[in-house]
Amino acid sequence: MSKPKTDTQGVQKPKKTIGKHLSLFIDRFEVTILAASTAFLAILLIINVIARNMAKSIYFAEEISKLFIILITFTGTSYAARKARHIRMGALLELLPPKVEKVLVIIISIISALVMFTLAYHAFNYMNNLRVRGTKTEALGAPYWYFLIVAPVMLFTAGIQFARTVLKNFKEKEVWLSPEQQSEFEDEVTMMENVMAETDVDKLELKEIK
Repeated sequence: MSKPKTDTQGVQKPKKTIGKHLSLFIDRFEVTILAASTAFLAILLIINVIARNMAKSIYFAEEISKLFIILITFTGTSYAARKARHIRMGALLELLPPKVEKVLVIIISIISALVMFTLAYHAFNYMNNLRVRGTKTEALGAPYWYFLIVAPVMLFTAGIQFARTVLKNFKEKEVWLSPEQQSEFEDEVTMMENVMAETDVDKLELKEIK
């Protein structure tokens, strides 16, 4: 008797759809935090400078600025790991054969993932110690560990992104610098391709002839 065939494609499609929606959600979440934190930090600092020159500086401006800097730093770490924007010897890797480059990217990603998970562990312990001690900020009197919640979360997320890079390179033949991008300039290349696709080349050529 022949074994019934299983519809593997039907199972894989929902997984891919969930993965795309999850990746899109994470991207929008991180970009929103980065954009909002940068904008609010700039506005707060400008208002504080004006207030300092006119009367008196805002007493809680320094603490809120620290919060925004922490948000930008650790959210940017996760975003850089996912979009291949972290610092690395890109020029050196591109000179190597693809197989050697792939092996080095896997090794670097494994080490980076371990470092991120270790930092996330220590960041969580530090945050938890502040919570147990009841440490509060001087100006606002808010629990200081509130300001540090983002640190272990985003460091752990960055570790996951590096782990995803390792899995991506094992699954695909090409070299992937991150789980979502093959090249550091993939976004720029895609943008230029879209611009060229929307441009009417024939009209441009006629204008040049005239």
